[in-house]
Amino acid sequence: MFALSLFIIPFGMAFGVAAIESGMSVIQAITMSVLVFSGAAQFASIDMWSSSSYVSLFLVVLAVSARHILLGAALSPWVNKLGRPTRLSALSVLSDANFADCFSAFRAGERDVGRLVGGGLTLWATWVIGTVIGAFAGEAFGDLDRFGIDVLMPSYFAVLVLMQWRVEWEGVKTYLPAIVASLVAVLGLYLLPTGWNVVVAALSGGLVGGLTYGR
Repeated sequence: MFALSLFIIPFGMAFGVAAIESGMSVIQAITMSVLVFSGAAQFASIDMWSSSSYVSLFLVVLAVSARHILLGAALSPWVNKLGRPTRLSALSVLSDANFADCFSAFRAGERDVGRLVGGGLTLWATWVIGTVIGAFAGEAFGDLDRFGIDVLMPSYFAVLVLMQWRVEWEGVKTYLPAIVASLVAVLGLYLLPTGWNVVVAALSGGLVGGLTYGR
């Protein structure tokens, strides 16, 4: 995760800049990154920081983070063998990137949950570092998307999906759930509240996969 984590720093910088512009103090922005460690939830929350109630803020963050229910369920065969305190500590640094890395490794026979923890801590550290830089530097960096950083994570996950298909090719049945999930995710961007398109897409793809494999 170290090589990928270096590209997390600009995302953290973007959050730090946006947080300060939204009215947060430097301490608030950094504390949020230290304790929350969720880029999507944090970006969603700063849009509502000054104008919404805590209840609204809670519901938006819950919706954006609901995908972690699915990530945790997918990792359950491995992490549920740990004691509860250890399991909760390990999952506190779960993110999309180290989930993708660990899930593939676990399915290939890896059993060391330290892979999840080490990758998560590396991503967390670089996220916090980026936030610190962004919060203190403010607008000096300008629009970070002009460097193409915004396409990095989608490209990373696209490569992981393609690699998974290559390793586990089982015919057309492996494509149908992914196609359905992709279509639902894209359409959901325009029809559903922020974050819910991911949850609904995952459930739709899982349902299609279950029906397809069940025949």
